[in-house]
Amino acid sequence: MIDIRGVTYRYGDATGRTSAGTDAANATDPDPALALRDVSLRIADGEFVVLAGANGSGKSTLIRHCNGLITPDEGEVLIDGTPVEDDLVRARTRVGMVFQEPRDCFVAATVARDVAFGPENLGLDRTEIDRRVEAALTATNMAGRGDERIDRLSGGEQERVAIAGALAMEPAHLILDEPFTGLDDPARESVLEHLVELHRSGIGVVVVTHDLRDVLSPADRLVVLSDGDVAVDATPETALERLDGLGVRRPD
Repeated sequence: MIDIRGVTYRYGDATGRTSAGTDAANATDPDPALALRDVSLRIADGEFVVLAGANGSGKSTLIRHCNGLITPDEGEVLIDGTPVEDDLVRARTRVGMVFQEPRDCFVAATVARDVAFGPENLGLDRTEIDRRVEAALTATNMAGRGDERIDRLSGGEQERVAIAGALAMEPAHLILDEPFTGLDDPARESVLEHLVELHRSGIGVVVVTHDLRDVLSPADRLVVLSDGDVAVDATPETALERLDGLGVRRPD
């Protein structure tokens, strides 16, 4: 379980412009550095959650607490009962993260070498690394393409490589920050289909987005942030009735 307990976070300057995102910079709160205000949220293993909100609502800031990329000013985040800061390696193994611009996070030139990076840093033996890479590429429909250069792949294929890299860590939860940005409709559909299959296999999926097209059908819950607070936390059917003024794109 991902257990977020009373998390408050302020950026270190009034502009809020940091590498963690632009949530605070766009916020309308009287405290311009305040990105999250006393946020509590539990995400169970195997759950498919859509975390939505307008730009500046706190989405990216919140998820970066889940594997210790930033730490709260107040409150705590626990992964399976253990505070994130007590065991960063375990948190980052249990919670896989795919960022909004995956091409900025690739560390190798070819598909297989990039996917292998995480398991290699866990100190696993070569046989186990190769097994994980093969399984992750198969799960994302990239099997047999390990020798291809990442910079020659389409946007949708690069997104799938980024997902494969997270899967190679064998996480319980996979969090994706705006995974459909810049993708055309076929690529968007392909990525979503693979996320649905991963969810069916037992992996928890959290999709962070401001655009609810297509993503609600497989979701168990829709959580909407507004100005650093949880404004809605309900089933998709119930939540859709409460989206007015929250700056998210409704399903077509």
